Amino acid sequence: MSPFEKSLIIASALVVLSVVTSKASSRLGVPALLLFLIIGIGAGAHGFGGIHLTNYALAQELGTIALTFILFSGGMDTDLKAVRPVLKPALILSTLGVLVAAFCVGIFARAALGFSLLEGTLLGATVASTDVAAVFSVLRSKNVTLNAGLGPLLELESALNDPMAVFLSVVLLGVIRSDGHSVLSLVPLFFQQIAVGALIGWISGKCIVPLINRLKLEYEGLYPVLSLAWIVLTYGIAQVSGGSGFLAVYITGIIAGNANLLFRKSLIHFHEGAAWLGQIGMFLAMGLLVDPSALLAVAPLGIALSLFLVLVARPASVLASLVGSRFNLREKLMVSWAGLRGAVPIILASYVLAAHIPRGNEIFNLVFFVTFVSVLLQGTTTPAVSKWLKVHLPFRKKHRFPIEFNPTQSVRNKLIEIAVPPGAASIGKALVELHLPQDVLIVLIQRDTDIVVPRGDTHLNEQDTLLVLSENESAEDIKKLFL
Repeated sequence: MSPFEKSLIIASALVVLSVVTSKASSRLGVPALLLFLIIGIGAGAHGFGGIHLTNYALAQELGTIALTFILFSGGMDTDLKAVRPVLKPALILSTLGVLVAAFCVGIFARAALGFSLLEGTLLGATVASTDVAAVFSVLRSKNVTLNAGLGPLLELESALNDPMAVFLSVVLLGVIRSDGHSVLSLVPLFFQQIAVGALIGWISGKCIVPLINRLKLEYEGLYPVLSLAWIVLTYGIAQVSGGSGFLAVYITGIIAGNANLLFRKSLIHFHEGAAWLGQIGMFLAMGLLVDPSALLAVAPLGIALSLFLVLVARPASVLASLVGSRFNLREKLMVSWAGLRGAVPIILASYVLAAHIPRGNEIFNLVFFVTFVSVLLQGTTTPAVSKWLKVHLPFRKKHRFPIEFNPTQSVRNKLIEIAVPPGAASIGKALVELHLPQDVLIVLIQRDTDIVVPRGDTHLNEQDTLLVLSENESAEDIKKLFL
């Protein structure tokens, strides 16, 4: 067996094992990301697998690609209507919040760990970004959802703070390595990265939508290939132009995800899978790169740093960023506690390793502790904390209907889901009694675990979920008929 074939078998087997193991995450009440990390440690040089991974530069390059996929998928999943009311606090939280958290960790690392202020702030920047996917996976496993506004705020913050954390980490690395940067260059460089990245992202998003809609490819499977290549192209152009490639990719995803895009649902599913592959790969890589004996040496400091970030730095950043917002203290505390760490700190830690700075290995091991403790501590307790703070709502499971509707550019119809809430006036009425407009068709009704084919004499029950085909312009009006 050649080394290449052996590598293929090992890598694919680890991914398969991770995907299968993720099924147990809901039963255990922990995020699947934690299980991926444990599998990586077990397969590493000091575990049962005996795999030696020492190519830090390769890990960094693969991590960059993975992060572009994660951000684009997050952008496509961002509902502009839902996040628009929380846009301002999310922007402040993802910029000022990252700076406050990074600086707090920098001060702690200088006082308690013996780091310089620059090295400590670099450590803080690598762990400053959050991963809302981990939060919502835990909440779904416990059938809990958050108050209106909290979910969109966490979602938008986690997407927007990734480019900020990446930018801050890269610039601080440049300062530490004396690559021509100075501390004073941070401010103009930051605005340049944000402005250029946002502009290229907007142009990219405005171009990819008509490109997909008008190209009329003969094979549907080529559309995901096109979008995948477009993501990497957008990142590359933004980077060489002096902008933030990650921000450009995220904005491209937002524009594409909120447009009338051909095969939109298929593309969302595809990029969601690509994002999961990126997260699995990075958590496995971190487990493979880490040395358990080195972890034991920094364990007390790592645990102390993790608790400081969770109990001091993160709350301070949230409270400072949300001053004057509409969120009350309980909701702010929930935002603070739900700030789990995910794939981005791992990717940034690989940047530090690849840079070969003096205390790079120690920073990597500390990032491991922060990620592990965050996922374990916050991930397992977030549902209970949401109930304790009284910011939770009953969870409504989203049904999977046996049909999918992919409108073309010339088709103006839209397929929407409408849940009949308790106390609605439509409960108990036959469909024919609702006097629906002629351009509205109820396709299917989900009732508990059954699918009901609607007829004129079909009566609506509480908690029914309707699959309705209607004109795009009248979709919101149709919801009012049932709610």
